[in-house]
Amino acid sequence: MLDRTKAKENWQGKRVLVLGMARSGIAVAQLLCRFGAVPLLNDRKTEQELGEALAPLRELPCEWHLGEDAEALLPQCDVLLISPGVPIDSPIVLKARGMNIPVTGELEVASQLCEGTLVALTGTNGKTTTVSLLGEIYRAMGKIAYVAGNIGYPLSAAAMLSKPEDMLVAEVSSFQLETTDTFHPRVAAVLNITEDHLNRHYTMENYAAVKRRIFARQNETDTAVLNYDDPACRAMAEGLRARVAWFSRTQEVPQGAFVREDKITIRWDGAEKAVCRTDEVYIPGPHNLENALAAAMMAYASGVPTAVIRHALRTFKGVEHRIELVRTYRGVRYYNDSIASSPSRTTAGLRSFPEKVILIAGGYDKHIPFDALGGEIVEHVKLLVLCGATAAKIRTAVENAEGYQPGHPEIVEVTPFQKAVETARDR
Repeated sequence: MLDRTKAKENWQGKRVLVLGMARSGIAVAQLLCRFGAVPLLNDRKTEQELGEALAPLRELPCEWHLGEDAEALLPQCDVLLISPGVPIDSPIVLKARGMNIPVTGELEVASQLCEGTLVALTGTNGKTTTVSLLGEIYRAMGKIAYVAGNIGYPLSAAAMLSKPEDMLVAEVSSFQLETTDTFHPRVAAVLNITEDHLNRHYTMENYAAVKRRIFARQNETDTAVLNYDDPACRAMAEGLRARVAWFSRTQEVPQGAFVREDKITIRWDGAEKAVCRTDEVYIPGPHNLENALAAAMMAYASGVPTAVIRHALRTFKGVEHRIELVRTYRGVRYYNDSIASSPSRTTAGLRSFPEKVILIAGGYDKHIPFDALGGEIVEHVKLLVLCGATAAKIRTAVENAEGYQPGHPEIVEVTPFQKAVETARDR
């Protein structure tokens, strides 16, 4: 078990090269200063280019090396702290390890220096919705809960505010897990594993192995929550030291959260408790039912009564950019599902609507295959408006899908994104 008092003492006087001055880099530099470390601030951008983002650091005892070569700074540091955007096989990381300089990340440092009970989850899809719902459950119980991590609010920022009686709910990405060592959530979950970030992790085996690191420091007093319906998640249970709890939308599980006769039910230590009916869950879609099951199980494993969980499931209205109704204009509903940055997330969104939709799709290429998405688009979309780097790949997947007939759906490629929205509106 991590001794946080000793961990805090260990950072005193350490010279830490903080690589990347985005939100997490700025927050962790503040946190390190609080515990006596000396951050060496580095970014490709200059101080002038970063501007007011650096304001929280101006009065702190940091060394400024903005716009300088990071590798040249390695002899001056005791620890290299990389942003999630820096791969662990990048030249600077390999050079640091060759010099026996420890390499860490913001999530790892924040977990050592925070107060309160830490719970965390990862997965390809549904992370933001599930951590946000879980935070609402803890707040409904009267707790102060910080929802942090990959959601856009760094765990380091929460660590500067949290107290021993508080809850810290961390959304964790595979990029962040690459640099964890002592990271130890009391309750941790993997929601699902589908193809994503293969440009970074190369193979699905590597990707799944990195996700499984969320359980690495758990012991017999902790709980690991896994998706029983996902073969990759089910395989992760083998060899875990933590107590395993499952969640399933399709079948009853030996221990965990499941659906029986349209009711969310939790089975724990041989006893069963009904939480609420599935149609009482405010956020729509089968994927959100899975998110609700995961959050309910995590909350129950950390001591939240079922009545509190029930209230939160009935009232939680979801998060921005996840099937978010923007407005109704001339009888047409416009939804923002821009958090759907992978084929599996897009599929979940499409299946949430009973009628066929106009879909705007395309964007950054993460080298994920779109074959499975092609069939979903054929089934659920009447007009496909494509833009961005992946437009051609998505078009090919649709045209090669079973059941596709020319013009069904109609496919239009436009740039820029504003034109895509205008095209969808005009049609």
